[in-house]
Amino acid sequence: MAQVVLQQLVKTYSPADKNPAFTAVKGIDLTIRDGEFMVLVGPSGCGKSTTLRMIAGLEEVTAGQIIIGDRVVNDLHPKDRDIAMVFQNYALYPHMSVGENMSFGLRLQGLPKAEIEHRVRDAAQLLGLESMLERKPKALSGGQRQRVAVGRAIVRKPKVFLFDEPLSNLDAKMRVVMRTEIAKLHDRIGATMIYVTHDQVEAMTMGDRICVMREGEIQQVADPLSLYNKPANAYVAGFIGSPPMNLLPGRLQTLGDRLCFIARQDDGAGLVIPLGGRIRALADAHPGREVLFGFRPEDCGAIPGPDTFAFTAIVEHAEPMGAETYLHFSVNTTPLIARHRADHTYGIGQLQTLHLDLGRAHLFARDTGKVLA
Repeated sequence: MAQVVLQQLVKTYSPADKNPAFTAVKGIDLTIRDGEFMVLVGPSGCGKSTTLRMIAGLEEVTAGQIIIGDRVVNDLHPKDRDIAMVFQNYALYPHMSVGENMSFGLRLQGLPKAEIEHRVRDAAQLLGLESMLERKPKALSGGQRQRVAVGRAIVRKPKVFLFDEPLSNLDAKMRVVMRTEIAKLHDRIGATMIYVTHDQVEAMTMGDRICVMREGEIQQVADPLSLYNKPANAYVAGFIGSPPMNLLPGRLQTLGDRLCFIARQDDGAGLVIPLGGRIRALADAHPGREVLFGFRPEDCGAIPGPDTFAFTAIVEHAEPMGAETYLHFSVNTTPLIARHRADHTYGIGQLQTLHLDLGRAHLFARDTGKVLA
């Protein structure tokens, strides 16, 4: 296995026809540790797949360095980088059996037949494909085909595994199954894996660490719980989590002897939240500042606590999810979500008392989006 280091990595596409030059990746620095499962996540166009393809050697690097192990690989052919890539499209040969698909790359390398059979058998056992080695891809389900594609990568015993949105073509239930299987596979073989997805739930459930990207830049790199509980900026806060963090615009202002957050409309009316404890300490250094007041849906519950702020809201929509219900409401014109236990039915237009846990709230600068320190 190997560490992967990206140093000031840039990818710029040259202008073509009437299209100007476009920089997809803007000088990112990232270290993926030996044996780590790193997930690159972000919306379409954020540069995550382009970054992965540069690591694989499928895209030429405009500037910066890619180091795999102890080698700079910028000028190496993909086959010489000792990596294996699993694509969104399974790309299996339809006329070959499962075993032949998995062994094809090894046969091209000229490995001894006994060694090839041993590697294929071990990978098939690891992935639960022993009984399918003689089948053709058309006789397999989507999840089984994806396992074959993973097996084809495993038998090569590369230093680094690269996954480019490999579950996108599967149905919702199979995606849950396969993401668990890939995470278990990483635990068993301990390989360095770099996984690209636009699905933040996939990222949270699979990665040792997650790299959140936006418009070719890295926003934050951290383990899943740190991203969720300590987002570096409003973008990460709003991207990570399902439902995402609520972000309410307003101003920090002193009223009498109390420092408050005021979600104010143009007419002057709005929600006033007196601040105390940890959130007061954050706000003290920024009086009068325009901010985004952030809170997770689960931190706006039905039960009062020692550090909660109570207010009433009109339920605009209720989403029963089984064990819980998402309540949609608005403060001024900003749509917000509260997550409640599904112990009774919520009526549309019903006035509901909500208890906001100020001890778990966040403040972000409205101009930069950065968390207030």
